[in-house]
Amino acid sequence: MNKIKQVQKYLTDENIDFAFITTPDNVFYFSNFKSDPHERLLGLIIFPNSEPILVCPKMEVPDAKNSGWNQDIIGHLDTDNPWELIFHEIESRQISVKNIAIEKSHFTVERFESLQQLYPHANFYRIDDKINQLRVIKEQLELDKMRKAAQLADYAIEVGCKAIREGITEVEIRTAIENAITEKGYSMSFETIVLSGPNTSSPHGVPGSRKVQHGDLILFDLGVIYEGYCSDITRTVAFGDISDEKKEIYDTVRKANESAISSVKPGVRAMDIDIVARDIISNAGYGDYFPHRLGHGLGVSIHEYPSIMNTNDLVLAPGMVFTIEPGIYHEIAGVRIEDDIVVTENGVEVLTKYTKDLVIL
Repeated sequence: MNKIKQVQKYLTDENIDFAFITTPDNVFYFSNFKSDPHERLLGLIIFPNSEPILVCPKMEVPDAKNSGWNQDIIGHLDTDNPWELIFHEIESRQISVKNIAIEKSHFTVERFESLQQLYPHANFYRIDDKINQLRVIKEQLELDKMRKAAQLADYAIEVGCKAIREGITEVEIRTAIENAITEKGYSMSFETIVLSGPNTSSPHGVPGSRKVQHGDLILFDLGVIYEGYCSDITRTVAFGDISDEKKEIYDTVRKANESAISSVKPGVRAMDIDIVARDIISNAGYGDYFPHRLGHGLGVSIHEYPSIMNTNDLVLAPGMVFTIEPGIYHEIAGVRIEDDIVVTENGVEVLTKYTKDLVIL
């Protein structure tokens, strides 16, 4: 409830009558209730001076209670109009509604119009930035969960490396990884990427039927969820001897990764870290082959605030968690090395531990 109290203070300070939070990850962040509602309405209504209300499909009400939510719940059937139920519950509390905060980056036009019909004279405000500010600094319990998630990601890379043999396909390696994580009782943060040979040149390529051959680089990009918190790791390994140019690309990316990590500490700007890595890759002659930001925030969501890129002047502070993932995607081969890091009081802690020495299998 401490996180909800922080939102309540914000609503009081801004003279907002309630916030309607609808992103499933944000609902989980504030309520500990994890739901994938599909097309059904899921939300958390927070008032400045009244108990919050969880809105979810009626069939998920028992799950919400089991998650630890002991406040009010509006459970709606598929045949219900959930907006009418919401309106009547708010009216019963005798709350005058003039100002409403919503997640503008998530709230659909259709849902906005439904809420606007209930309160045609209300003003609507954006709460996305406030939630980002709250989520960007992780508490100790959150960091403990992310350390566990990172350990599982390291294990998944180990499984993937052990699965590699000549003639095995990318999809077969991916299956081995995901089966191993499932057997431990966990799920992946996103669809696992396993790419080999020329396919590594695509930053977000899709694993297919290509068979591993001697001289290939093999790129893994994966993550595991532990108690609602995500990890995200990328490693690139070699199957047999590789050419000198492939080694040069690998060494350049590793230097960019490690140099960027070494530059992380409170007071440094996000853009400065990106520039460190980008300059190393550019000076090696591969600048045109690094087409994405250096990293992204990590936590309940696999991609969250902030973006670590060379236009972001956000000043880093202790408790921020994000990825550092420079890459070179050359026609000869692609290499990406990604770690999850947390800003500490004095510097940085790297959560992902799998070796960055060039592994030759």
